[in-house]
Amino acid sequence: MARAFAKISFTPDVQAVQTEMGSRMAYRAAELGEAETVALSAFEQAFITDRDSFYQATVSQTGWPYVQHRGGPVGFLKVLDERTLGYADFSGNRQYISVGNLRGDDRISLLLMDYPQRRRLKIWGRARAVDERTEPELLAKLESPAFRAPIERGIIIQVEAFDWNCPKYITPRYSEREVEALLDQTRQQTAVVKPQAPPVLGSGALPLTIAGIRQLTLTIRAYELRHADGDLLPAYRAGAHLRVPIALTDGSVTTRAYSLTDAADNPRQYRIAVLRVEDGEGGSQALHDGWQIGTRLNVDAPDNYFSLHYDDRPALLIAGGIGITPLKAMAEELTARGVDFQLHYAGRSPQHMPFVEDLRRHFPNRCRFYFSQAPTPTRLDVSALLNNASTDTVIYVCGPTRLIESVRQTARQLGIADERVQFESFT
Repeated sequence: MARAFAKISFTPDVQAVQTEMGSRMAYRAAELGEAETVALSAFEQAFITDRDSFYQATVSQTGWPYVQHRGGPVGFLKVLDERTLGYADFSGNRQYISVGNLRGDDRISLLLMDYPQRRRLKIWGRARAVDERTEPELLAKLESPAFRAPIERGIIIQVEAFDWNCPKYITPRYSEREVEALLDQTRQQTAVVKPQAPPVLGSGALPLTIAGIRQLTLTIRAYELRHADGDLLPAYRAGAHLRVPIALTDGSVTTRAYSLTDAADNPRQYRIAVLRVEDGEGGSQALHDGWQIGTRLNVDAPDNYFSLHYDDRPALLIAGGIGITPLKAMAEELTARGVDFQLHYAGRSPQHMPFVEDLRRHFPNRCRFYFSQAPTPTRLDVSALLNNASTDTVIYVCGPTRLIESVRQTARQLGIADERVQFESFT
């Protein structure tokens, strides 16, 4: 929680209520932190440009708040730079309440919702109106190609603070666009006639049942596995993988290894996350298409060729795409042990990367994210990361081959011993 947010929001009356309700001490730390430079990161910028609506509040001359819903095509709220937002204002019912309020008091607050993922971003700022006569070039930046109605004015917002809310009490809702995307995916999966899967897959000594399935992104699903007889599961350490059986479309059964995504703190469940690869060998597609709630699997106990060090040396975790799966578990185990670590996670965009919200929430000061397809792309600088690592830091990397080779080659150039660089590739 940033100091800028606390300075705006925690007025004396708010502090008094916090004291009465017993939360004052927990929030006071936010006010005492170092003054930060308020800047929207690539994560916030990507979230903002993916919205098709938001709520905005202004204040009238009589002190009354006025909340208005604003909607348009995806991306109509523009990120002009890391501290500036803007949107085109079209003719409506011609009451001009928000515009009039801003003329007397430039303070504004925005609430941006992502109902399917149960996320919300609050933004405070100061707003001003621009028009074709005063700033035509700036107004042109606010146009949306998909919506060509005449623009009455533009609203430019200078961000002064922002904060993420927890997902509690957000009711999931889906837009027509989101529902259609899910339906398209379902149609593609059901278009292929699949053979009847055997009642039990695999021949290992550990009987499992699929107890839960969660869609993390459009192409990645998480699977929760429990003992078929309700017994406790064999223990494992972060970095472990589970080799599971998969029935292919030709009737044969193959196996694939998937990293366990959680620290071993729940002896009653295993969790894996599987990326559906359309141009692969067919294993992930068959798993997505064939595994259902109640599917029975016989597997061997988890194995581990990518385990954490046992001592208190710090760790540097570097993940690319679906390679986050073992490193998420490592971050959780390191936290439980009180060992220092930093996690750097690169991918296309937040929408393509699983666990981003979980990591931000649980490790806010230990994670950094890099989005190659964000409005302002950010790149992971391997050389800088390794140069800044202490001489006893153990480095773990998982992801595409190109990322792994970049880390290994850079480490050799810097004279970092091979045993300090641990890696796991997708293959």
